[in-house]
Amino acid sequence: MILITGANGWLGLGLAEWISKHRNDLVGEIRALVLPNSDSQKLRAILPNVRIFSGDLSNGSGLVDFFDGAKGAWLIHTAGVIHPKKVQEFYAVNRDGTSRLLEAAASAGVWRAVVVSSNSPCGCNPHPDHLFDESSPYNPYMNYGRSKMEMELKALDLHATGRIEVVIIRAPWFYGPNQPPRQKLFFEMVRDGKAPIVGSGENKRSMAYIENLAQGLFLAAESPVAGGKAYWIADERPYSMNEIVDTIERLLETEFRQNCAHKRMRLPGFASEVALLLDASIQKLGMYQQKIHVLSEMNKTIACSVEKAKAELGYKPQVALEEGMRRSLREIYC
Repeated sequence: MILITGANGWLGLGLAEWISKHRNDLVGEIRALVLPNSDSQKLRAILPNVRIFSGDLSNGSGLVDFFDGAKGAWLIHTAGVIHPKKVQEFYAVNRDGTSRLLEAAASAGVWRAVVVSSNSPCGCNPHPDHLFDESSPYNPYMNYGRSKMEMELKALDLHATGRIEVVIIRAPWFYGPNQPPRQKLFFEMVRDGKAPIVGSGENKRSMAYIENLAQGLFLAAESPVAGGKAYWIADERPYSMNEIVDTIERLLETEFRQNCAHKRMRLPGFASEVALLLDASIQKLGMYQQKIHVLSEMNKTIACSVEKAKAELGYKPQVALEEGMRRSLREIYC
């Protein structure tokens, strides 16, 4: 049995598609936990036999039914909050909701939980040529990073009790089909010459094409050596912000017949530092503003190595930036 949380979200749907495409040999039940009153039509179209359960991690509703009879199952936990309205939601869902979920899973006899984390618990790279690996220390970036760090620590503490195996997957900025509206907005900003390049634009960002990330999650669920460990899962190499924006612009114009302005909204490096101060002030008041937060990261290097995942899990990222962005744009412009 496979249990998936956040199954009708961006990553959850990507995981469902990967299972349908690459692991149609699977036998047994697949269960999906989704928020009450959410639309699951796309999920049902991908996995017609999926059993859908309604629940909410912030209050624990639906977990008893979700885990009923799930002894020996795998849990892949993709649900989480990235851009909420209030800071408290980070902790209510990412930390406390995950802890509540894993306790219920352990009590039900679930064998292993693969928990999706982020690059944010490690923050930003100390210098432009640095790559995070699994030995990198915690240095959480704002409240999102702290909520994910505390989630990781609680999850690994539970693993140490022997009641359930836990694997942490640290995923950076991901991209690909089933994307939310904010991705379309980003593509439109590139097309219209409004994509922000802060500083030189040569700062590196690791990205994870959704199918690569789904592969990593599934390998982590199956691997006999993964229990109690954390892995970075991303594309083979990081990309500069200039490369990311240039690739999108070229594809928009040459393959999707979009007229591009061939401009960038160029800002000095200190614009991100001003945004960081403003972001910190807003979050101290308990609020969150997505655009300011994103701007605060735009001049920073956030890059990782996937060598441990390749060596221990057999991870082989199949899709890189150009093809991944091509597939992402095709969903919107075709």
